[in-house]
Amino acid sequence: MASLLQDLEKRYKMMEKVHHYISYIFHPILVPMVGTLLFFIVAPYHIPKEFAYRVILLTFVLTYIFPLLMLFFLKKINLIENYQLPSINERKFPLLFVAIICLTMGKLLLRTDAVDLLAYSFFASALSLILTYLFFFKNIKSSMHTMGIAGLITFLSIISYSFKINLLLLIFLSFILLGIVSTSRLKLEAHSVKEIFIGIFIGIVSQLIIYFTFVMNYNM
Repeated sequence: MASLLQDLEKRYKMMEKVHHYISYIFHPILVPMVGTLLFFIVAPYHIPKEFAYRVILLTFVLTYIFPLLMLFFLKKINLIENYQLPSINERKFPLLFVAIICLTMGKLLLRTDAVDLLAYSFFASALSLILTYLFFFKNIKSSMHTMGIAGLITFLSIISYSFKINLLLLIFLSFILLGIVSTSRLKLEAHSVKEIFIGIFIGIVSQLIIYFTFVMNYNM
């Protein structure tokens, strides 16, 4: 009986580690970079490689390196407990910081007149972060992990619709990833089911609002 309990405890600890790894590997800080890479991979029209590389590098520096340095600094001065930002207070400043970066990226990309859809996705990311911040005033926390992946799925759907290309397999795999990450967040008790679905809702709605707002203004 004792050996059985020890075996179960080992399995539990092993699964807990797996869920932690999943949370770190698919951290929402990576979503803008992944979205940018996927855009240049699946975009059906010719984009000069030099331009694409510059955008990818800029995205990497602004949306990954800068936020990572910011999180490292906040942890160093004990303003955050860990990089998962478990509490609402820990999330406030990082959210606004990244929202400003996403707005900046969107504006820079929109000026090029070459990657409008990608620019919209950055505006949508900023909107999702701002909406999440506003929910804080109602003491409502949402899952940033599911928000990021749901936003990415919606972005891929918009690309598929706009360019008339079949991305069903990629979208399907992203849904599976969403399920895996959602399960990990629940198993770690990092979020409730409600917070998981709030994150998904914000991620989807933000992308759709920005896309249709820009499309409607363009067609007017």
